Amino acid sequence: MLHTRVEEELHENAHIDYDRVDIQWNPSVAQLYEDALKYETGSAISSTGALVTASGIKTGRSPKDKRIVDEPGSTNDIWWGPVNTKLPEHVFLINRERAVDYLNTRSRIYVFDGFAGWDPKYRIKVRVVSARAYHSLFMRNMLIRPTPQELETYGSPDFTIYNAGAFPANRYTTGMTSTTSVSINFHMNEMVILGTEYAGEMKKGVFTVMHYLMPVKHNVLSLHSSANEGSNGDVSIFFGLSGTGKTTLSADPKRFLIGDDEHCWSDHGIFNIEGGCYAKCINLSSEKEPEIFNAIRFGSVLENVVYDSHTRVVNYDDSSLTENTRCAYPIEYIPNAKIPCISSDHPKNIILLTCDAYGVLPPVSKLSSSQAMYHFISGYTAKIAGTEEGVTEPEATFSACFGQPFLVLHPYRYAKMLADKMEHHKADAWLINTGWNGGAYGVGERIKLKYSRAIIDAIHSGELTKAEYENYDVFNLQIPKSCSGVPTDILNPSKTWKGPQETFTKTRDSLAARFVENFKLYQEQTDSEVVHSGPILPK
Repeated sequence: MLHTRVEEELHENAHIDYDRVDIQWNPSVAQLYEDALKYETGSAISSTGALVTASGIKTGRSPKDKRIVDEPGSTNDIWWGPVNTKLPEHVFLINRERAVDYLNTRSRIYVFDGFAGWDPKYRIKVRVVSARAYHSLFMRNMLIRPTPQELETYGSPDFTIYNAGAFPANRYTTGMTSTTSVSINFHMNEMVILGTEYAGEMKKGVFTVMHYLMPVKHNVLSLHSSANEGSNGDVSIFFGLSGTGKTTLSADPKRFLIGDDEHCWSDHGIFNIEGGCYAKCINLSSEKEPEIFNAIRFGSVLENVVYDSHTRVVNYDDSSLTENTRCAYPIEYIPNAKIPCISSDHPKNIILLTCDAYGVLPPVSKLSSSQAMYHFISGYTAKIAGTEEGVTEPEATFSACFGQPFLVLHPYRYAKMLADKMEHHKADAWLINTGWNGGAYGVGERIKLKYSRAIIDAIHSGELTKAEYENYDVFNLQIPKSCSGVPTDILNPSKTWKGPQETFTKTRDSLAARFVENFKLYQEQTDSEVVHSGPILPK
């Protein structure tokens, strides 16, 4: 029997039994739908045509089960510690063999060859080998889909993912802490997944690879951010953790969307890493987020949602399976997406978003270069504790570079690259609080979305660049005295605080102390000017 180039490569590199296993290479969307519906429990077609899927027990990432192989070529660059845990290469090989053995028991497996990175100079060829049609369609949406001509000349991949997520890791294997294992090997350029069928592991695995390859091998800055572009070519990049409004504020009908989550900033401009979007669906509606709502159609993948068994209409308010309901769709499903997702213009505005539930950070502050590095490394936001009885206090959260689980290098290395690019291209940096004003959560009010949008518009129009500023004590932030479309009194949180000024001072100083304490994790390897650009506590 004659075998294809892809079959021969899989047999030679991983001992995939191509005589026994039916290898489906870059199948059509329709075929993947058919196979998912036929072979995968929990699959259905929604009323709008999306493929509804179930990821099994795991409905989110498993960061505690992530490992990176400790090998001579990369070990000195990697930021070892709680984010990146070492794995001996022989253990990786044991898990790889286990994954391949599982794939060889399947009647069919799926192979998708795509690209990560829209700039042809820096893109990498990624191969995804999986046992589920759902996983193949998911990565078909999230990676950049090659043209027929590009597939003809694709050659061998630069990086390969073996996803045997339905089969557990052996928890007695050295270095394993559970039956889930997500491991990356920069020497072999491979990733192996065991014990989790959550598709987001593959997406973030590719991002982790780019977070290493781009800065280390190409001097290109990788960023966990969204990006958009105005009609005159001005680019803005947005950083922000969950709940800060990153997706909402970067989805501006007056601007083109370059991407919603992962980007690289090179000497030639900025480019999206992905070919699709992975949007949260909880409480989604056509009124609140019409672009995302309308993107959920044929070709999209809906994960872990609840739907009416008769009409197949999805209930986006139902979180009974998970709060982390998601949809993966090609970026061209967004009407104002810029295709190809690349800009030869360098960012003019760096926007750091936070949702401060303590009500003490200003709605907008202009940052110096060193302040931008400090707040970028801090990656602050605050979570509301939830609906448990008696729990009303907000909880400060810090995630370095607004994406700590995906960092491979020390945060200062990314921050220094960001500051150098800002200085070289004369970009402005802004800290925007989309959280509370007038008091903490439970007393104050959430800053209205229309005010946050007005601030973003004032940044893009250049109004805030020319504005008059005053210093905001302790945090030493520069805040504008006025901004079109925003009530002047909310620009300085001390002026709208409901209650005694002493409680404002105490709350502000308490949050400042948390910033200082958190930054102790990074100050040993961070420039002293940056360390001293954070809050200065009263003596």
